[in-house]
Amino acid sequence: MARDISQKISDGYDVSILSENQVQIERIRSIFSSLEGVGDTRFDAEKISIHEGFIDQNAKICLYTDHQIFERYRKVKPQRSVEKSERLTINELNSYEIGDYIVHTDHGVGQFGGLVKTNVNGRQQEAVKLVYKDGDVIFVSIHGLHRISRYKSKDAQPPRVYKLGTGTWQKLKNSAKSKVKDIANELIELYSKRKESKGFSFSADSFMQKELESSFIYEDTPDQLKATEAIKEDMEKEYPMDRLICGDVGFGKTEIAIRAAFKAVADSKQVAVLVPTTILALQHYKTFTSRLKEFPCNISYLSRLKTGKEIKVITEDIKSGRIDIIIGTHRLLNKEIHFKDLGLLIIDEEQKFGVAAKERLRHLKLNVDTLTLSATPIPRTLQFSLLGARDLSIINTPPPNRLPVQTEVIDFNEEIIRDAINYEVERGGQVFFVHNRVEDIRSVEDIIRRLCPNVKTCVGHGQMEPSALEKTVLDFMMGDYDLMLATTIVENGIDIPNANTIIINQAQNFGLSDLHQLRGRVGRSNIKAFCYLVVPSMISLQEDARRRIRAIETFSDLGSGFNIAMQDLDIRGAGNLLGAEQSGFVADMGFETYQRILGEAFAEIREERGMNRADEKEGKEVEYLSDCTIDTDLEILIPDSYVSMTAEKIRLYKELDAIKDSKELDKFIASIQDRFGPMPAETVQLTYIVRLRWLAIELGFEKIFIKNGALIAWFVSNQLSTYYSSAKFSSILKYLQQQHKRFRLKEQKEKLYITVENVKSVEQAYNIFLEMRR
Repeated sequence: MARDISQKISDGYDVSILSENQVQIERIRSIFSSLEGVGDTRFDAEKISIHEGFIDQNAKICLYTDHQIFERYRKVKPQRSVEKSERLTINELNSYEIGDYIVHTDHGVGQFGGLVKTNVNGRQQEAVKLVYKDGDVIFVSIHGLHRISRYKSKDAQPPRVYKLGTGTWQKLKNSAKSKVKDIANELIELYSKRKESKGFSFSADSFMQKELESSFIYEDTPDQLKATEAIKEDMEKEYPMDRLICGDVGFGKTEIAIRAAFKAVADSKQVAVLVPTTILALQHYKTFTSRLKEFPCNISYLSRLKTGKEIKVITEDIKSGRIDIIIGTHRLLNKEIHFKDLGLLIIDEEQKFGVAAKERLRHLKLNVDTLTLSATPIPRTLQFSLLGARDLSIINTPPPNRLPVQTEVIDFNEEIIRDAINYEVERGGQVFFVHNRVEDIRSVEDIIRRLCPNVKTCVGHGQMEPSALEKTVLDFMMGDYDLMLATTIVENGIDIPNANTIIINQAQNFGLSDLHQLRGRVGRSNIKAFCYLVVPSMISLQEDARRRIRAIETFSDLGSGFNIAMQDLDIRGAGNLLGAEQSGFVADMGFETYQRILGEAFAEIREERGMNRADEKEGKEVEYLSDCTIDTDLEILIPDSYVSMTAEKIRLYKELDAIKDSKELDKFIASIQDRFGPMPAETVQLTYIVRLRWLAIELGFEKIFIKNGALIAWFVSNQLSTYYSSAKFSSILKYLQQQHKRFRLKEQKEKLYITVENVKSVEQAYNIFLEMRR
């Protein structure tokens, strides 16, 4: 190709390569520059994409497209993007009924008493009423809604409602915090030990690495790129890597693993890929060999499908270093297996391994780079806060042209099942039929054969002879059968892009994440996929099962694994998030509040261990606060004349209050004006409350009052906080001294605050803080 380009250039053509992806252009440039004796290959790059390249002989233009060069799928962007809110279905969260249990971060569990109008200094406001023990009441202002959440826990019995002002809730919070801190401190110790131990520092990317990455037939998603970069950086450092990659089913984690494995092989190190099931070992072996077939790299796999003789040969080859990448089940952890020079360990779905296997792993991992892949996501707030144990990459973006799987709940209706199977087979696809009882799996096969006599079926389950099972799965992969009737053995990572319908029999007996994993077996290409959940009538099901089925049906969007994990916690309870002893706290305070308290505990640890100071020295942005309370007597609300439905109002208040950045806020304002017309002044002021809160947190103000025309703002209340020795605080002080006529700096009960007179609106207060930041 390089020769072709240099020939065109010497013939006087303008040569351009078109790619929407800047990274791809850089890769092509670096591959060309490493080739010798091919002449001038200086092409222009354009950030557009067309269907295919062409030559215009008259205008002397020659265009190449990157997707044709690398035989990859071209991504077509739909014109109108539909913004799906990632928050747990807002309606489910916000349709509060009177009497529902609600948790307030500062006061504990109370009952929802409705949205009520209140009168503050003669001006009308709205607030959410919460009722506590013995009829105590508090009113939560509409811009404090982020401090309340619906009570969620697995226990069906109602939570304890506390009496206000007794300190019981505070004690509970503190004991949860200290437990979390103990666990977290252990994690940090481990992390710093690993930083001190010596690992192997891999060299920078070779040109083969770049070629491998360019030849990926799909376009990298932004998250994939980020994760790949992060892994390479980790591998090039001198201490061992330990990175976890969380991404939903089918979001391209395997591709990232392949790139990391090849990087290790390029430095003559061996790679071990550990997987939970035999089928998955086979699947990965197929994927790895097909991706690396052009490259000098020996790959093999170990599982119960291999004979004793084969295993012996493989063990020898691992020891002598003839095998570069070995994929296997926990067989790999066997004492007999010795690596010549292990450089990278990749663990897929770690949560599926037993305790003994994990112990063996721990010894292996001591000074080997480790990469763990997981499709069961960790709730987001935890991820970030796990103390900047920074080695976590999240893949949230689905591959291009991926469509959500259409999920339907049906009863065992022969007509629907027949039509579903026939529809899939007629469009050239294949079907998974999951039936999790080996005893009567054959009779289910007879029913299917009777319904669809022309469909070729096969059966797979864990009690079959290993070789027979392997043959069945391979034949199905090759397309010899139209329908595979199997137990949950297909749950883990079988990747057959041609299978686009899955029928799950007796779906009520599966756990939520199992259902999500099973559904992830289909819809892995750009073809619309279907998932049918076959259940007896919904009325006969237990409440739990009913909620599971409803959740899986609701969350059929791409990347909804996170929501599903949340719902799963909601249905089963948040047992082992940080260890078993935590579930008691979750039962007392509900899941979201527990997460918020975790966040606070982590922030305190960062403070205690001086991590904030270290970050500030490196010039990183440090947040010393997680929230700022704002109280005002100004009229800020959504008036009834603008939005009349109470339920819709609460929804809007809650949505506005949860917004995290100005881009989202602009979107919210646009959508509300689109629905209800221009915003009245009191609603405009409400949007400024959100902006003011962000700014106050950034500058280090913990509490703001705007009352009787004056503004009072309190600094961080913890006097030992590193905030007071930060550059941020000293620049604010300097500003206050220059403006000493406007601002009064005072101290009362060892708390520092400022006052400003003549503040008539929230917008005005916001502008004052904006000047201070400048």
